[in-house]
Amino acid sequence: MEDETRLAVEQALKSGADYVEARAQRDIGHTLTLNNGIPEPVTTTRRMGIGIRVIVDGSMGFASTNSLELSQIRASAETAVKIAKAAARLISAPSKLAPEKSWEDKWEARMKIDIQRVPIEEKFDELFSIERALSLEQVNVSLPSRILVLDDELTQKFYVNSEGSKIHGIVPRISLFFILTGEVKGKGTIQRIRHEAQTRGWEAVKEWNAPAIAASEARMLGRTLRDGIQPPKGEIDLVLGSEVTGIICHESCGHPQEADRILGREGAQAGESYVTRDMIGKRIGSEHVTVIDDPTLPNSYGFYMYDDEGVKARPRTLIKDGVISGLLHNRETAAEFGVSSNAAARSVAFDREPIIRMANTFMKPGDYSLDELVEDVKCGVYMKSFMEWNIDDRRYNQRYVGLEAYTIENGKIGTPVRNPILEVTTPGLYGSVDAVGREMEYSGATCGKGDPQQGAPVWTGGPPIRIHKIHLGG
Repeated sequence: MEDETRLAVEQALKSGADYVEARAQRDIGHTLTLNNGIPEPVTTTRRMGIGIRVIVDGSMGFASTNSLELSQIRASAETAVKIAKAAARLISAPSKLAPEKSWEDKWEARMKIDIQRVPIEEKFDELFSIERALSLEQVNVSLPSRILVLDDELTQKFYVNSEGSKIHGIVPRISLFFILTGEVKGKGTIQRIRHEAQTRGWEAVKEWNAPAIAASEARMLGRTLRDGIQPPKGEIDLVLGSEVTGIICHESCGHPQEADRILGREGAQAGESYVTRDMIGKRIGSEHVTVIDDPTLPNSYGFYMYDDEGVKARPRTLIKDGVISGLLHNRETAAEFGVSSNAAARSVAFDREPIIRMANTFMKPGDYSLDELVEDVKCGVYMKSFMEWNIDDRRYNQRYVGLEAYTIENGKIGTPVRNPILEVTTPGLYGSVDAVGREMEYSGATCGKGDPQQGAPVWTGGPPIRIHKIHLGG
């Protein structure tokens, strides 16, 4: 694909482009599903092509092709230039890219066991082993609905631009997603959704011990249904597990601090942001809160070493010691804000334009063990995991409904709690954090954004945290 990608750049420059980047991408993958113990047909992904983006007199154009025929590549490059020229009369301000170093590099997330070489039968065996672990005899709760999904994908990219960058990247991803619905007669139903995911080979699945994880989650559903009580009302202390911390960081920090969203470019699709350009340096939380987005975490689901504009990846600190300290940028928004890109431009396929995305968003760990977070709470709740979440389109008002949760009485975790509800504003939540744990955990997720929609692989996570005198409903 290298020669074809270079040809795209050359042709676009000949056609009048001032700047060109071309990205060849090949995706190979499988999706296996077990629905109540019955295997569904395997979905196979085979996708390959080249995306071409150009700037002509400050106007941007994008085109793609799934053909590697040289004539088609030339035609697509010319189309991208024509689109840019046609759009020039509609733009209110010219597109500019922040200057960035050009790189020539090859990078790869290595696999110990190649996911493409593992037989489909062995992959289904893993799902069937989970299914067996979910029998009524094993988990002591009825599970009328059990959906198990195993995904693997290998992505190869070659990126080149007219400034001299040439970058090869190879990323294998493996994912196990399951939805379990528990039922106890007279107590109703509840549902657990869990997503294990990493940038690794088949060895990741072997290390997860997924049957034990799924069985543990099922037994938790039974306990919550049978023994769960109403949560305490009013202002209490609340300890949040890593999973809840992670979704909070993703939804109420990562998204509102995407620079394109702040500029209003996501308003019609994903919403706007409570963050404004002049809020950099403003306090939004307590001194215990630091939120980071880091694409370079080894084995992480959102792992990459270069983004899809050829910028080298690095950790991005979004909130530091409670103060908004940075935004997620691509080269275009970086130029508008007068800063450098921090490699947040991602595209999920050759025919999708790179847009600003998170990678792995988490709260920085503190010094407390879980026991130490709990021991000072006289009356509170430990919300270990969540069942659902909602947040407004400016990412300011939010609501989280707990799933696995327990009372805290005199410093001890006690009885299961049914459906505790945290409703709070973003500054109200971050401002109430008075202690942060040290044990880090991450969950896989697929983050949606863009039009056409792009579902990007990400991690959410962090340590358990304690929030002081927060209103709890349920």
